[in-house]
Amino acid sequence: MVGFKYTLCVLLLTMVTGMAIAQNNTNSPYTRYGYGDLSDQSFGNSKAMGGIAFGLRDGAQINPLNPASYTAIDSLTFLFEGGVSLQNMNISGGGVKLNVKNSSFDYLAMQFRLHPRIAMSVGLLPFSNVGYSVSDVQPNDDQTLNTYRNFSGEGGLHQMYAGLGVKVLNNLSVGVNVSYLWGDIDRTRTINYNVSNVYYHEQTSGVSVSDYKLDFGAQYRWDISKKKSITIGAVYSPKHKIADRYNVITQMKTVSNSGGVSIVSSNSLNPDATLELPNTFGIGFTYNYDKRLTVGADYSLQQWSKAKFGVNGADEAIRKEFDETYACGDRHKIAVGAEYIPNLIGRSYLSHVKYRLGAYYTTPYYKINGKSAAREYGVTAGFGLPVPRSRSILSISGQFVRISGQEPTFVNENIFRVSIGLTFNERWFFKRKVE
Repeated sequence: MVGFKYTLCVLLLTMVTGMAIAQNNTNSPYTRYGYGDLSDQSFGNSKAMGGIAFGLRDGAQINPLNPASYTAIDSLTFLFEGGVSLQNMNISGGGVKLNVKNSSFDYLAMQFRLHPRIAMSVGLLPFSNVGYSVSDVQPNDDQTLNTYRNFSGEGGLHQMYAGLGVKVLNNLSVGVNVSYLWGDIDRTRTINYNVSNVYYHEQTSGVSVSDYKLDFGAQYRWDISKKKSITIGAVYSPKHKIADRYNVITQMKTVSNSGGVSIVSSNSLNPDATLELPNTFGIGFTYNYDKRLTVGADYSLQQWSKAKFGVNGADEAIRKEFDETYACGDRHKIAVGAEYIPNLIGRSYLSHVKYRLGAYYTTPYYKINGKSAAREYGVTAGFGLPVPRSRSILSISGQFVRISGQEPTFVNENIFRVSIGLTFNERWFFKRKVE
C-alpha cells in the first residue's frame, strides 16, 4: 500500500510539469483580444458535469470555484488533486481550415481540515491563455504593391490560491479564496510589403501582471428527507485593478535583396495603463438523492463591460490598438450536469463508478469591431473511476466545444478535449491503535 501511495504522488507531481511545456496551449485567433482564453478552472468531477460548481458539495474532491465547499471534507481526510488535458482543435473561416493539437496543465491542489468547522485548500491553476498567429494580405488599388500583415501573441496569466471554508451553522458554510495572479502577455503586429529594400513596421506590446484576487462563496444545504437534499450556492468576486505595467516597442526595419534585416529606428514607450478584472456573480444548486444521484445547474455573470481598460501618454495609433484589443462585453454562462453511482455497497467494480454528464452555453467576453465575437456551446461526459484498494479517484472526461463566430468573417472552432484528473484521497490523520 505504501508503494501504491508513492506511485500516486509521483503521477501527480508529473502532472505539474505540464505547466512548463504548456505556456502556449491554444491556437485560437480569438485570444488576440482581452486576456485571451479564460481557463476552465473546474476540477475533475465538475469538468464532466458541464462545469457546474457553485452548489457542488463533495467531500471526496476539491471545488475551488466555491470555497464554501471546503467544509464538506471530513476530519480524517487529506485530498491532493492534479489534472491535465489534451485537445484537438479545428479552426475554419475565410476559406481557410487549420487543425492543431495542444496539451495543458489544468490544476494542482490540496485540501484538509484545520478545525471541526474550518477547512483549507491551496492550489495552482491557469487563469488565461494567449497563443495565436494570424496573417492576411491587403492589395492596393493599382495591384502593384501588396500589404502583408501578421498578428501574433503568446503568454497568459497564472493563479495560486489559498482558501478557507467555515461552517457557520450546521447547514450553512461560507468561504474565501485569496489568490496571487501573475504572468505576461506579449502581442506583435507586423506590416511589410512585397518589394525589396523597403521599410516595414513592427510593433510589440506587452502586459505584465502581478497582483491579488479575492473570491467569496456561500453554500446552504437543505435536507428534505433522509435521502433527499438540496444545496444552494452563491459566489462573488469584486472588480479589481490588476495591471498598469504596459510597454510598447515600435521599430522600423528594412530588408535588403540578400534578406538581411536592419533596424532603421526604434522607440520604446511605457504609457500609463489600466486593466481590471470584472465583478463576477454566480448562483447554482444541486439536488442529491441517496448519495447516488446528483443533478445541478449554474449561472454566472462577469461584468466585463464595466471593467476599466485604458491607456494614457501614447499616440492615437497605440490608443486605438489598445482599445480594440481590450473591447469587452459581459460574459454569461449557463451550465447543467449530473452524476450517478449505481450502487454504493455493490460488490462489482462498475457499481462504484461515477457516471457523469453535462452541457453549457457561454457568451465570450471579447468584442471585434464593437460586436460580440462568438457563442460557445459545450457537451461533456466522463467517469469517476475508483482506484483499487484506496479511496482515491481517477476522473476522465471528454468535452466537445463549438465556438461559433457571429459574423461571416469571424472564425469557427470545433474542439474535442480529453481531461484526466487524479484525486489522492487517504485517511492521513487517522490514529491507529497497536495492541
